[in-house]
Amino acid sequence: MPLVKAGRIVKDRYVRVADGAAAPDGVPVIVAANRLLAEAPALTQRDGPIGVLWPNDRKVAELAPWLDHLSLVALVFPKFRDGRAYSQARLLRERYGFRGELRATGDILRDQFLFLIRAGFDSLEVRKAADATAFAEAVGRYSVFYQQSANGWTPAARQRLLRAAAAPASLNHSGAGEASGLSFSTT
Repeated sequence: MPLVKAGRIVKDRYVRVADGAAAPDGVPVIVAANRLLAEAPALTQRDGPIGVLWPNDRKVAELAPWLDHLSLVALVFPKFRDGRAYSQARLLRERYGFRGELRATGDILRDQFLFLIRAGFDSLEVRKAADATAFAEAVGRYSVFYQQSANGWTPAARQRLLRAAAAPASLNHSGAGEASGLSFSTT
């Protein structure tokens, strides 16, 4: 499957390791949730990055003790209309402070890509190779948002306030509205 990361189609450096198979050292691997929880002490001590494929019907709180050892969490969308992985992503970023790669995998539509980014996802496994370019282009489509998001982008209102605060003092008395990017009429 093609992988879209940071607006580019990239080669996936992670290898999925089947349950019961040895996890090779020195290679980034992804293991299933059950395997991670059963073998976490051994898996987190191996030489090489470790990721987990986490289903959307499990609580991410189960991952909390191991998040500092994980470089990737792949959250599963079994159907495009099942949005539980969005909530999992926000929890991982905002409540648990996970700073590793969050990957979306499963049944995802083009229309959902921007929402994935805003929920905190860094990468996306694309099922159809033809969609990979469309997903990659979607990253640069919008640069300003009104709502707070898990990906750290500054909302539009906050950007305006920061620009106003950084404006020279001579603009901050009568021209504050213009300096902040706001326009208003006094009539």
